[in-house]
Amino acid sequence: MDSSTKRTRAPETADPAPDPVPAPAPAAPPSSGPRKLFKIGEVMQYTGLTRQTVHNYTMLGLIHPAGTTDSGHRLYDEAVFKVVEWIKMLKAHHQLLEVKEMMTKKFPEYYGAKP
Repeated sequence: MDSSTKRTRAPETADPAPDPVPAPAPAAPPSSGPRKLFKIGEVMQYTGLTRQTVHNYTMLGLIHPAGTTDSGHRLYDEAVFKVVEWIKMLKAHHQLLEVKEMMTKKFPEYYGAKP
């Protein structure tokens, strides 16, 4: 075989294994089966809010607990996640009291306001 037609093969090398990357937190809570109530830590995990912010939003009436545990800890239903997303969006351009007014109009069933 002539050297001009001789082909060389590149040495086979194994690709290095990629570094394990932790899975990101879920963007929304699972929604299936019976009504699920979420503890404040779960609300924090799924929304990215701090414990203090969840507390402040509750005290301002922006979000509402759906119940409490036997020990008095607040529990939130799935509606809180939709409401928090709207709060985050509106908060970028409005004060929290304005946000509450707008949210009351947007989600009258959540805030108990008449449409």
